[in-house]
Amino acid sequence: MPGDNLTRLEAEERAALVTVHDYDVVLDVTTGPDVFRTTTTVRFSASAGASTFIDAITAAVHSVTLNGRELDPAEVSDGVRIQLPDLADENVLVVDADGRYMRTGEGLHRFVDPVDGEAYLYTQFEVPDSRRMFAVFEQPDLKAAFRFTVTAPAHWEVVSNQPTPEPVDATAGDGGDAAVKTWAFEPTPRISSYITALIAGPYDVVRDELTSADGRTIPLGVFVRKSLAQYLDADYIFEKTKQGFEYFERKFGVPYPFAKYDQLFVPEYNAGAMENAGAVTFTEVYVFRSKVTDAIRERRVVTILHELAHMWFGDLVTMKWWNDLWLNESFAEWASTIATAEATEWHHAWTTFNSMEKSWAYRQDQLPSTHPIVAEIRDLEDVLVNFDGITYAKGGSVLKQLAAWVGIDAFFTGVGAYFRKHAWGNTTLADLLAELEAASGRDLSAWSGLWLETAGVNTLRPEIETDASGVITSFAVLQSAPADYPTIRPHRLAIGFYDLNEGELVREHRVELDVDGERTEVAELVGLARPDLILLNDDDLAYAKIRLDEDSHRVALANLSGFQDPLARALVWSSVWDATRDRESTASDYLELVLGNIAAETESTTLRIVLANAQLAASSYVAPAKRADARRRLADGFWALAQSAVPGSDAQFQFVKAFAAIAESGSHVDQLQALFTGELALDGLDIDTDLGWELLIALVAAGRAGDDDIDARLAEDPTVTGQESAAHARAAIPTAEAKERAWASLIDVDTATNSVVRTTAAGFVRAGDQSLLAPFVDRYFAMIGDVWEQRSYAIAEKLVELLYPAPLANRELVDASRAWLERNADAAPALRRLVIENVAGVERAVAAQERDAQG
Repeated sequence: MPGDNLTRLEAEERAALVTVHDYDVVLDVTTGPDVFRTTTTVRFSASAGASTFIDAITAAVHSVTLNGRELDPAEVSDGVRIQLPDLADENVLVVDADGRYMRTGEGLHRFVDPVDGEAYLYTQFEVPDSRRMFAVFEQPDLKAAFRFTVTAPAHWEVVSNQPTPEPVDATAGDGGDAAVKTWAFEPTPRISSYITALIAGPYDVVRDELTSADGRTIPLGVFVRKSLAQYLDADYIFEKTKQGFEYFERKFGVPYPFAKYDQLFVPEYNAGAMENAGAVTFTEVYVFRSKVTDAIRERRVVTILHELAHMWFGDLVTMKWWNDLWLNESFAEWASTIATAEATEWHHAWTTFNSMEKSWAYRQDQLPSTHPIVAEIRDLEDVLVNFDGITYAKGGSVLKQLAAWVGIDAFFTGVGAYFRKHAWGNTTLADLLAELEAASGRDLSAWSGLWLETAGVNTLRPEIETDASGVITSFAVLQSAPADYPTIRPHRLAIGFYDLNEGELVREHRVELDVDGERTEVAELVGLARPDLILLNDDDLAYAKIRLDEDSHRVALANLSGFQDPLARALVWSSVWDATRDRESTASDYLELVLGNIAAETESTTLRIVLANAQLAASSYVAPAKRADARRRLADGFWALAQSAVPGSDAQFQFVKAFAAIAESGSHVDQLQALFTGELALDGLDIDTDLGWELLIALVAAGRAGDDDIDARLAEDPTVTGQESAAHARAAIPTAEAKERAWASLIDVDTATNSVVRTTAAGFVRAGDQSLLAPFVDRYFAMIGDVWEQRSYAIAEKLVELLYPAPLANRELVDASRAWLERNADAAPALRRLVIENVAGVERAVAAQERDAQG
């Protein structure tokens, strides 16, 4: 990836020099399967006599014309940038080039459906990849109007940011006689290049419309590949979209800013979704061809509303530079969660937020690579690795606390004023804080410094004294911070008092207050009878790790399933898991807690996260001498839970999936095989296509199935999902030869698509016999430098992160990782960060093993 890493300094210098008016981008996607023709005309102002560059990652540059003067492409273009010398006050640049289709999920991605042979295109431009499709000043503060003209096969749907026009007849660029048409879109409003879009192919489309708050009719579309159309629940997607429109327009006080709203589900996607203005792309995982958990169904709703929120925050008003990426994503996380909870049937979305987003944030914030929410973004590589738990989840958590701090009504008032004041412009954090201060009357400068400009997570503990009759005589909240990040912060939080009544933990009292400093006295609680359980951060307003006092901890462990409030239950699950990760309690105890209480969990995401944590605890946190027994007991427990769960329930489905993921011993594999073949059935459980693949992968990993079984399954499911599952299964075969084959398919050649890289890597590191992974430790560190230099970022990141043999979870892997970091102090910072994060997880696992061994 050398040579294409735009720095912040370069961006600032270019923005001071250049004002972009508009782009005319003419694309011909009928020129063959490898490259497309792209001609860009850019009109911009500049300082006369100055020089700059425009970004263009190309397969070939045919011509460069600046103000009527032909420039030699061999002299001005290096395939990444085009130098622009001797500029005028007003400039017209024309770049005629070939762009290369990608199979990595970056730029203009081309996919051929194995079911029917049809080709599908879509773009993914965030952060720096519109330059893969057209010549562009690739930075968010150089906004412009974009006009796209696209020549494509006549039977295709062609979608961009503006409404799709009627096409006219054209001629194919490859000289063929297939029917071809040209679509000439109207110019966009002034937007940033990373939210422009092109999606083209024989997509199936369902259409609807809604009436915006300002009376306009907004056309809606939902698109999917034809071979998946039978699974698309478009009516439900439209329903959630309309609920989101109504909620955001009412709360923001600003009508939807674009002319239409299309949502497109696209193959081989690298992310959950992308907020292209008026043309949002989503992963096809959200088109449910088989049964999925309620957690995934809820996550789809949150994602739909996340991207819709971006139409205002991110697209209408855009960050000036990527150091405010956190604000863009955090706002969408917060806004989509509150909208999901208040405008849809998923009323417990904040419980999901706690179980999923906050656990991600706490985990990320305790890594050596943690950083302030407002991170230093020196260049594009810094941006790419900052799509992390700080940027999304901690930022969203802190915004939730800020909304509580200033008051929710003032928060929405300030946000609406921000949109109106800065529409179609670029902003910094200070612009938003100014409007929130004006709306709330609170000075946020100190809050911003403590929360946004420092790293680390605080821990809150109660300190309670009572008299002989159990009446509280003193109550304080103690706050601590890690030594490396010693900031003590203000928190807005609630304290809940819960009593045990006929097996149920019921909240009898609640107080909300500001906590600040290392010790905060809570006088309101003095004189009250001590309850059975005291829960700090009740209702999850604050961003902080919480601990239970000794008596409350004992009550929680014995009666966790007795919480009727799922959010309170999730808070305790999170607290106990965090204590396990911090070596304050043992992994073995955590497994007992899970097996004793998980049957009563009602929230799908909480259930999914707890089951995953239990598998990690049994596989990596339990002392090595206990590991085989712990995994066996966990598998036994999951199977028993699956058998006793309500037939057809989400819990039954999740317990079966968790059982398949951890089953290794003979009897477990026998049960798996009987489920897979149909010899054994659980009432209400359908072994559909995707669950069948999960069971087969488990059988393969256990040595009970192999290549012939995979081939047979693939013949029944020759879809792209089937191909990805087959790659996963082949890499999971527990032999040295299979691991070598999987490794070679990713490292020795560069032909695997982004999605196959992901699934192959998942199978590769799945090894009940960990000796299969040991030979790859040295090979891993030998290859990562070359991979980082030679592959695109999307592929390099996956290989570095996913091929790391973390399941070994031993001191030898730690030592090898530390040795590489010492030898490679001058490696790319983004690469070093990935390795640092990988080894930090293993070091935590080794420490947890030592604690578990002590009992």
